[in-house]
Amino acid sequence: MAVPSAFEGEPVPAPSLTDLVPDPTALETLDAGSTWAEGPCWIPATRTLRWSDIPGDRVLQWSAADGAVSEYATGVEFTNGRTLDPDGSVVQCSHGLRRVERDRDGAVTPITTSWGAVRYNSPNDVVVARDGSVWFTDPAYGITQPREGHPGVREYGDHWVFRCGPDGQDLRPVVVDVDEPNGLAFSPDERVLYVASSDGDRPVIRAYDVSTEPAADGADATDVRPVRVKGGRDLVCFGPGEGVPDGIRGRIWSSSAIGVLVHEPDGTRIGTIPVPEVVANLCFGGDDGRTLFVTATTSLRRIRTTTRDAARR
Repeated sequence: MAVPSAFEGEPVPAPSLTDLVPDPTALETLDAGSTWAEGPCWIPATRTLRWSDIPGDRVLQWSAADGAVSEYATGVEFTNGRTLDPDGSVVQCSHGLRRVERDRDGAVTPITTSWGAVRYNSPNDVVVARDGSVWFTDPAYGITQPREGHPGVREYGDHWVFRCGPDGQDLRPVVVDVDEPNGLAFSPDERVLYVASSDGDRPVIRAYDVSTEPAADGADATDVRPVRVKGGRDLVCFGPGEGVPDGIRGRIWSSSAIGVLVHEPDGTRIGTIPVPEVVANLCFGGDDGRTLFVTATTSLRRIRTTTRDAARR
């Protein structure tokens, strides 16, 4: 139910899974103490991997320095997906407060709390584009699942993907045709937005073309430019037993019920990294950016790859 913004870099023609993951069986468990692990994000400045234990209402951290796991924060109002801001702070989704917020060295402030007069359902996953705009999904798990938030109603009656400026300005819905929008991510050039739909009847990853209009004459260089998201199409359809897509990353690395599924940008399946628990989310990190971190039900796991996020190149 959550995903950072960057995708893996330039595709290698017709790779095999072992071209990307030399040993798909070499998955290492770093921690197994979560109730439902979600929202992983690598923090380069502290060399830590931060993630959510949503029902536990806490945020955990694993340290690359000594391998220790600690509680970063408790009583966090059921935070879920998170990603890095350009300034190194963390942008995250709060189920309990029904908002998107920014954590800067432990000081948490809201970015956006409502769409007009109505509250969001429960923002779930978030990415930050290179221009600083914030894109997030808004399914209803935080108001319908007792362990993931607080009971509530869908005040605008649907589940959309929204976009706003770095401080919540220029807020607008950008994708309105996904039944249960969950994880999301951009292609390396940010011209394609990928959205995971976790609808149990039709689990898919959809792709959308993103175009940015020229800034108005005289506009400040930091202004968020008008954007259009069009041409939605099904890219990856999940088969029987594969569960539903949730967290996703570049070429396209997706969570599933059977492990991490890896696809080409055109949707062609490359292979599967088996994981013994249902995978919720994933991210790239580590000092060289080539470690894939996986949150899977109770655990945080990692595996080495030959690639990394485009943003770290």
